[in-house]
Amino acid sequence: MTSVHLLTAGYARRPNVAGSVSLVRDGDAAIVVDPGMVVSRAAILDPLAALGLAPDAVTHVFITHHHPDHTVNIGLFPNAEVVDFWARYRADQWLSHPGDGYQFSSHATLWRTPGHTEEDATLIVEAHDAVYALTHAWWREDRTPEIDPLAWDQATLERSRERVLAVADIVIPGHGAAFRVR
Repeated sequence: MTSVHLLTAGYARRPNVAGSVSLVRDGDAAIVVDPGMVVSRAAILDPLAALGLAPDAVTHVFITHHHPDHTVNIGLFPNAEVVDFWARYRADQWLSHPGDGYQFSSHATLWRTPGHTEEDATLIVEAHDAVYALTHAWWREDRTPEIDPLAWDQATLERSRERVLAVADIVIPGHGAAFRVR
């Protein structure tokens, strides 16, 4: 059974920022998404432990983009392969993957969704209860800001948002709780 768990809902209110951190379980894969800035590492590790998973059992870390608020705690997962928009990283190996359409597991697929940055990616998960998109195409659960003040390309971001909304039932944005699409 494939499941998605929001470990901690992020926020972005100056001067504080924390990324939304999630766990995807799909068969043998345990994927932590965007383990970035949080008020304390316990905000990631405690919910993970409550789900019965130790940090060394995490198989993958997926980052939606390379900003520190989404990456700073990658090191909490010593055995995980780190995956971004264009490569996989394990120990001292820089390994390729095909980019858009890369399969982490049977039900978890990487999509290229540029806009906030040129390197943005989204994890699409076909879970037992819904199709999830774990993405930075939106910052918050109220779908704000509509115009991303840090966008690399707003028009490209709009196309990425449309692509995500066409398939997702539930979106976990970069800095907020999940929102339902339909």
